[in-house]
Amino acid sequence: MKILVTGGAGFIGSNLVRHLLASTANEVLTVDALTYAGNLNSLTDVAAHPRHRFVQADITDAVLLRHLFADFSPGWVMHLAAESHVDRSIDGPGAFIQTNVVGTFTLLQAARAHFDSLTGPARDRFRFLHVSTDEVYGSLGPSGLFTEHTPYDPHSPYSASKAASDHLARAWADTYRLPVLVTNCSNNYGPYQFPEKLIPVVILKALRGDPIPVYGKGENIRDWLYVGDHCEALHTVVTSGRPGQTYNIGGNNERKNIDLVRLLCTLLDELRPRADGKSYAAQISFVADRPGHDLRYAIDATKIKTELGWTPKQDHSSGFRQTVAWYLANESWWRPILDGTYRLERLGSA
Repeated sequence: MKILVTGGAGFIGSNLVRHLLASTANEVLTVDALTYAGNLNSLTDVAAHPRHRFVQADITDAVLLRHLFADFSPGWVMHLAAESHVDRSIDGPGAFIQTNVVGTFTLLQAARAHFDSLTGPARDRFRFLHVSTDEVYGSLGPSGLFTEHTPYDPHSPYSASKAASDHLARAWADTYRLPVLVTNCSNNYGPYQFPEKLIPVVILKALRGDPIPVYGKGENIRDWLYVGDHCEALHTVVTSGRPGQTYNIGGNNERKNIDLVRLLCTLLDELRPRADGKSYAAQISFVADRPGHDLRYAIDATKIKTELGWTPKQDHSSGFRQTVAWYLANESWWRPILDGTYRLERLGSA
């Protein structure tokens, strides 16, 4: 099998590429535009892998995509390329519409033309996996879970653009019979995450001795999914999922933001104690909330468990410990990012 992975130099994408090369005998073509969050250093360990090839390309470039499909002839497309940060979407929504909506449309058209050229077993095996987020569902109250049938109710430019891309993917399945699968996942965390998301911000702010910002009172709740578990789930879906279906992927790991921040501080206290002996929790600082900040997300992952047999391996603390340890051991990966254009400043205050 040949697998085309879009966004493969990003956080989830680079972890997925690594997983596919380690756990299968398949060839992988990584496509990434290398915008601010695309980082070739996230693929250093597989750069010379004999079954891996990287191409810098923008998924809005229809001509280039057509050439890539003709040259590589993928059996699977795993589409992860996206602008993905809510705060950044508040400051600059145009890039999110361009990549997430126009880019997905362009990629679907290229995949459709490729699929229509296939015959026999190659046509039967072809899959297009569209990777999305639980944020398209909007906000939950104190109880309840997002299911695959929850109505869409996006509240940010980011989630609205992902909702649009989900609808496009399903429309191409229904209209053109493209064998599309859609996944909606909860908040990912783990190695190689660009340091603008909550967990790396907390870790790196703590290490620098800076105030650790927590929006509002930290009461917002998220379901946290370790990126390694997510990659295994995506591989399971593209291998065994039913075309035309949606699968929610969650970590069974709900936490208030403030509780998560305190856990990370506790892990840092253990793994890299402050020189003065105080807890990193002393650096927690409450700041004005994000505009349109959804209260709670929580995934019902029953379908992927019962149909495909997937459940997350990391528990309520093991993945976070691994993540803190990785950032402590890999300063050479994140230091150049902080020395460049991104310096952990707040985005999306509007």
